[in-house]
Amino acid sequence: MIRPVLALLLAIGAAAPAAAASPGLLVKVGESWIFAIKRGQPANARKVAPAAKAGKGEVIVRVSAMMGTTMTIRSNNPVAYRFKALLMAKDGASAVRACTLPANGRMALENWPKSALAVRISDFKPATADGSCP
Repeated sequence: MIRPVLALLLAIGAAAPAAAASPGLLVKVGESWIFAIKRGQPANARKVAPAAKAGKGEVIVRVSAMMGTTMTIRSNNPVAYRFKALLMAKDGASAVRACTLPANGRMALENWPKSALAVRISDFKPATADGSCP
C-alpha cells in the first residue's frame, strides 16, 4: 500500500518543475482555484475551499476523480472563452477536448474517461459561440 502512494507522490513531484515552467494553471485532483484571465492565461490564482464563489471578472475551477477525471469551471466574465486543457497522468500529459467556457456565471462540465493527477488549463481566447464544443 505504501509503495503505490509513494510512487504517486513521486510522480506529482517529478512533474512539478516542468509544470512550473509551463503556462497556465495546474489544478490537482481535489483542488479548487479562483483566477482572473490576463493576456490569455490564468492570473492572480489562489487555491480556495470547494464552496467558494468567484467574484466579478473571475473564474473558478474544480477537478475531481469522478468517472475518470471531471472538471467544473464557471466564469463571471461577460465574454465566453475557448481554452486548452491538458491531462497530467502518471504516464505523461495528453491534450484533451474542452468545450467553450460560457459567459455570465454559467458552468461548463468536462469529463474525460482517463484518470489524471491534475489538469492544466491555459491559452484562453474569446469564443465566437457561447457554450459550444468542437
